[in-house]
Order: sequence, then structure tokens, then C-alpha cells
Amino acid sequence: MGDRKERTPLRAAFVLLLSVFVIATCGLIYELIAGALASYLLGDSVTQFSTIIGCYLFSMGIGSWFSQFFQRDLIRVFIRVEILVGLVGGCSAAILFLAFEHVASFRILLYSLVGITGILVGLEIPILMRILQKEYAFKDLVSKVFTFDYIGALLASLLFPLVLVPHLGLVRSSFLFGLINIGVALGTLHFFRRDLRARSALFLGGILGSLFLIIGFIYADQVMAVADASSFPDRVIYSKQTHYQRIVLTQSSHDLRLYLNGNLQFSSRDEYRYHEALVHVGLAGIKAPKKILILGGGDGLAAREVLKYPSIESIHLVDLDPEMIRLFTANEMLTKLNQDSLRSPKLTVTNADAFVWLRENNGSPRAERFDFIIVDFPDPSNFSIGKLYSDTLYRELRKCLNPSGAVVIQSTSPFVARNSFRIVENTLHAAGFRVNPYHTNVPSFGEWGYVLGDLGGWNVPTVFPPGLGYIAKDVVPLLLQFPIDMQGNDPGLKDAVNKLNNQILVRTFEREWEEYLH
Repeated sequence: MGDRKERTPLRAAFVLLLSVFVIATCGLIYELIAGALASYLLGDSVTQFSTIIGCYLFSMGIGSWFSQFFQRDLIRVFIRVEILVGLVGGCSAAILFLAFEHVASFRILLYSLVGITGILVGLEIPILMRILQKEYAFKDLVSKVFTFDYIGALLASLLFPLVLVPHLGLVRSSFLFGLINIGVALGTLHFFRRDLRARSALFLGGILGSLFLIIGFIYADQVMAVADASSFPDRVIYSKQTHYQRIVLTQSSHDLRLYLNGNLQFSSRDEYRYHEALVHVGLAGIKAPKKILILGGGDGLAAREVLKYPSIESIHLVDLDPEMIRLFTANEMLTKLNQDSLRSPKLTVTNADAFVWLRENNGSPRAERFDFIIVDFPDPSNFSIGKLYSDTLYRELRKCLNPSGAVVIQSTSPFVARNSFRIVENTLHAAGFRVNPYHTNVPSFGEWGYVLGDLGGWNVPTVFPPGLGYIAKDVVPLLLQFPIDMQGNDPGLKDAVNKLNNQILVRTFEREWEEYLH
């Protein structure tokens, strides 16, 4: 169309402006999907989103620069670009999930797909502006195009966390917006059909691409089932992408395992060791505990251990993801494992961010105070979780703890991440607690650590509820002792405290685990 003399028909011009809105939405969705997927698979969400956004914007710049070399048949070029964007962007999530366990360098594939998508998206707006330049004055054209572009970006930023991830998941969302991109191509083909020769090839390409993406959308769950089967050693019996994480449950002949974002959370064969150590070392050392707070622990396994104390009157469990609560309340195998603790009349569940909940509770005139607080968060593998290991949060814990009470923090492996473990200990101490670190061996994880904090009311326990499989009077003193190879070895981190503005724990944790695994 760049060589035509006549003006673009007004109706078609308006349709092209609307397409700016649509393609801006699609482009940002692909970017967000790539960032979220990378953070799920590779960890460290801040790093992944930052590098994905940087690569994507740089690639868009390359695409915009390449647009100058297209001089003729701009409408045909635009339609082809839309079909390609739809196919590449639409299939990207499925390709990445399927390839994760099978490519030598996943990051090369990830950034290649992001780069190709960015280049194609970068071509769209400059070509559209050149098609529309005969219809609008330059100042009006720029203003209209960028208005629709930015509004589309706003829509994408709202749709992604509120609708797409919780209801469709990353793979199905990717296929859907690929279809929308091809829909723009077919719509443009329809409105400019009289100006295009040899339309059948473009139409056929659009239809075949649409059919391929529709099949992908319909069978997205099967695509993820194939990806999961290659990622986990045992049979996958449940998988779901929630608003906050990907939950996968696997089963073998004698084992049930839970994974969150690919990381093992427990094995039914030895989880009792982890949860007995988490709960009983602290709780049994408090005289007649009544009110308990559990932060995290949506599987109900920590609550199961707490309910073994007759003196307990109430348990308040705060977990971010309601899907975890639903799964561990409804699934018969899981309710058998947690002994139906989530249905106990003593237990109240709140689905909220623990950081926000603590601040709201402590700021309320009817603030709750607790005898024992169990903090069972995932490891600090990214900055969004790292804030839950900060001195700011630990000070909030101190405010809602009764003077004779105690708090216990799940604190990663003191063998693999010995300096990270020390930072948790330092941070809890900096928040005003007397600290008592301890560790245990969980066969599925290896050596695992905890930090107990109290205000002077905790004593080493000697009496425990009946029926425990691991924790006993003679075991606890051994857990409180650390050999040389589980003591911090970085002098620069000897007194390090994890603060919101430095997140030193996340960087240390990532480095130590990467060194151990590689």
C-alpha cells in the first residue's frame, strides 16, 4: 500500500487503529507470559522479569529499525507479520514448557523466542503508521496510535494477573492471544481485500495458523501433562496453574509428592520428620499453649501436628493460595495425610499475603496475640519470597507474640546454604528474639534447618505428645548441635541481616544452591 496514491478508506483506517489496541495487548501478554514462565522454571522473578523485559524491548527496537526496509505492499507485510506473531507468540509457552527438560541451554531458547517475538511486534506499529499516514496528519497519527497502544498495554497488565493466569494458565493464554493476532491479520485482509492481489495464500495461512492455535488451546492441558511427565520422576496425578504458583502432585507405589513451581515441598514417606521437627521442638517447650498462628502451611501438615496438643484452643492459618487449601481439604489421599486437619473446628483459614496480614493484625485495636507462630514459607529463591524472611516481617511477628511464646522459621538447608541459614538466624536476632537454631535430616531433602526464636519463655522440651514417629526427648539435644560443615564460612556474611532494601538472603541463597547443584 506504500506505493498507492489514494487515501486509506476511513472505516478501514479506524479498524487499523483498533488493531493497534489489540496488538499492543497481545504483545505485552507475550512478554508477561515469558517473564512468568521463566520465573517459575528458573526462579528469581526479579531477575527473570528484568532480563525478559530488557530483551523484549531491545528486540522491538530492532524490529522497528527493520521496518524501514519494507517499501511496498505494506498491508500484505502487516498481515504476514500478524500471522507470524500469532504463531510464534502463541506457541511460545507450550514450546518452553515442553523443552525445559530436554534442551542443553534453556535460556538460549527462551531469549531466542522472546527476541523473535519482540522483533515481529516491533515491526507492527511502524508499518501501521505508514499505512495510515495518508489518512491523518502526522501529529494526529502519532497521538492516536500511541493512545491506542498505551490503553492496550493497560488492558494487558490487568488481564494477565486477574483473569488469564488464574483461569486459563500460561499455555492456554498464549494460544488465545496468538489467535487474536491472527484474527487481526484476517480482519485486515477482509477490509483491504480489494487492494490486495493473490489474497488466497494469505487467507490460507491465516486459517491454517488459526486451526493450529485452536487445537493447541483445546489441548493445552494435555500439552502440560506431557511437559510434566518429562519433568517429574513419578506419575503426575494433579497439576494446576493457580494465580500464584504451579501445583503438581505426583504418585508412585509408596510415595506422594507435592511440587510448587517445580520445587519439591514434601514426600509422604518422610514428611513427618520435617513437620515434627518444625512444630514440636518449639511448641512442646511452651507451657500450655492455646493460640497458634501458622504462616504458609496450606497443606495442613503443620496444623496436623499442632492439633496433637490438648491445650490448643485455636489455630489461625494464613496462606496466600486458596487452591492449596481446596486441594488439601478435598483430595482423599491428602486429607488422609494431614488427618483432615484443615476441617478442624479449632482452625481458621485466611487467604492473604502474610506480610500484609501481619501488619493489618498488629495495627488493629483487636489484634490477635499468639503463643506459638510457625513460619513455613518456601525457600527464599526470589525477592517476593525474600521479603518474608526480612527483619521487617520478623518485627511484626514479635508484636503479635505473647511474652512467653516462641516462633519457628523454616530456614533451608544449613549444609547446602550454610551462609543463608546464618542470615536467617542473624535477622531473627536483629528483630529482638533470642535464637536457637536446629536441624534435622529429611531423606527427600537431606539436612534441613530451622531457627527458633523466643522472648525468654521457651525451654528445651522433654515431654511430647504420644504417637510421634521421630521427635523424642533424646533426639532434641542432638538437633541443637551443628557440626563444622554446617556453620557459616563467609566472614563477610557473619553479621549480615536480610532487609527489605538489600535482600541479601536471596542473592546468597541463589549463589549457594547454584554452586551446590553445578
